[in-house]
Amino acid sequence: MHPMLNIAIRAARKAGNVAIKAYENPSSIEIDTKGANDFATNADRAAEALIIETIKKAYPDHTIIAEESGLAKGNDAETQWIIDPIDGTTNFIKNIPHFAVSIAARVKGKTEVAVVYNPMSNELFTAARGKGAQLNGYRIRVSNAKDLDGSVLATAFPFKAKQHSDSYFAVLQKLFTRCGDFRRSGSAALDLAYVAAGRLDGFFEIGLKPWDIAGGELILREAGGVITDFAGNNNYMVSGNVVAGNPRIVKDLLVSTQNDWPEKLRN
Repeated sequence: MHPMLNIAIRAARKAGNVAIKAYENPSSIEIDTKGANDFATNADRAAEALIIETIKKAYPDHTIIAEESGLAKGNDAETQWIIDPIDGTTNFIKNIPHFAVSIAARVKGKTEVAVVYNPMSNELFTAARGKGAQLNGYRIRVSNAKDLDGSVLATAFPFKAKQHSDSYFAVLQKLFTRCGDFRRSGSAALDLAYVAAGRLDGFFEIGLKPWDIAGGELILREAGGVITDFAGNNNYMVSGNVVAGNPRIVKDLLVSTQNDWPEKLRN
């Protein structure tokens, strides 16, 4: 196993244990509002601190980008860890057992290892670049759906960017006439992991952050999937606008919606 993947798994499991203990004792959870419909808890911060401690113990010079604490520059700026201690904080707060720890390590701009861990189901999605993707040690692959007809797509409402609601719901209505159904689970990291495992055929969302995407991105790619922005390009880590799935689903999604997104979301 890649040594950085081993550390990422260790960190994810430690953070998952923090989340489980807090989840089982809801009165211990303290909630802060970071912005409109954007929350953090003391469990997010405790889990993140434990992840950072685990990484720094093994790699003290690496740079870390974390959702709650931001950028911590290391002497090695070319190796970056991107961390989301609890992706799906609203689910966590509402006592819905669907959230994940997401950890990715990038070297010179390329993601080398990734972990998305759902502690409530004990499902550990992992990937190392060029080595495939796994779920609890077993190889996973994207679905073989040929196009949108009958497909099951994951998405999320633009709850932090409601100015794009009209465009989003127009796209949703258009896709609904072709696809089989939608799922809206509340964790982008798990949506990407589920697409990688073939549980879902495709996924799209507006306005994600790098820590929402980084872990699931490599797992998806290593499972044979494709991820782009709304224009079919690779600017999704900057724009936060994501289309993902097997290559045929992504092509159909892009072709079907290319004229429906405003120009601002296609840049």
